[in-house]
Amino acid sequence: MTSSASTATAVDKPFTGVVGLHHLQLAIPAGAEDACRAFWVGLLGLTEVPKPPPMAARGGAWFRGAGFELHVGVDPAFTPATKGHPAILVDDLDALAERLAAAAVAVTWSHDFPGHRHFYSPDPVGNRIEFISPEPAA
Repeated sequence: MTSSASTATAVDKPFTGVVGLHHLQLAIPAGAEDACRAFWVGLLGLTEVPKPPPMAARGGAWFRGAGFELHVGVDPAFTPATKGHPAILVDDLDALAERLAAAAVAVTWSHDFPGHRHFYSPDPVGNRIEFISPEPAA
C-alpha cells in the first residue's frame, strides 16, 4: 500500500520522462480503410505498417511517417473530428497544398498562427487534418 506522504512526494517531483509521440489515432467508419490508404499512403507518402493480428481483426490501419505513426481505427458510432485534429509538419507546404487540390481535396489556408504557415484539409472521412511548416527565417 502506498502512503499518502510518498504519493504526495512522487507527484510533487517534476516528471521529465515524456520523450516524444509514438502515434495518434483517428476514428473512421467501417469500410473506410481503402480510402484512408489512398489518402495517407497514395497522396501523403506514409507507409502502411502491419497491425498485430489480434488488432487487425478489428479493422482499421496503421501508417508510419517521419517520426510518428498514425492509426485509423473503426468506430461504430463514427462522427468526423472537426475541431480536435493532428497537425502534421511538412517540408513543402505549397507542394502539398497543390497535390491535395489536384486530387480534389479541399485546402483551407489559415493565417492565425504567427511564425507558421498552415492549412486544413479533411481526410477521406471528414476528419480535420492540419498541415504546417514554420515560416522561413528572415
